[in-house]
Parts: sequence; structure tokens; C-alpha cells
Amino acid sequence: MGHRGDASDNAIAESFFATLETELLDRRTFRMRNEARPVLFRSIEGFYDARRRHSTLGQPGPDRFEEMYMEENIREAIAVST
Repeated sequence: MGHRGDASDNAIAESFFATLETELLDRRTFRMRNEARPVLFRSIEGFYDARRRHSTLGQPGPDRFEEMYMEENIREAIAVST
């Protein structure tokens, strides 16, 4: 963790918001916050968190990364118990 104001202070969050701006907000105009909320929710929960590939995870999408993690832990648990 960096100090306040360092480039590494919040790099992942900064990257997320830059992507959100580029891929969604720069392409649409909202008159009110209530119009933006469901669009942002669908974008984050339906695409960004579930399917979008993330370099911080080694390029699989988060759902696939979680599957791989669980498979590896199950194999390790089986190996330990035998």
C-alpha cells in the first residue's frame, strides 16, 4: 500500500473507473442519477465483475478464475486426505 497520493495508492480502483468511463459513460448521456444507476449496475455486475478478463487475475474472467481456484483447492484437499 502506498502513501496518500502515490501512484500505487489505489491503482486498481483508478483502472476500474477509467475503464468504466471509457466503455460506458463516455458513450451515453444521463439526465438524472436515477437513469444511470441501473445501467451502471448492469455494467458492473453483469459484465465487469462476471465476464470481463482482468490482468490482475492472469486474464481469465472472474467467474472462471473462481472455478479454477475451487478446482485447485479440491485437488489439494483430496491429495492431503489420501
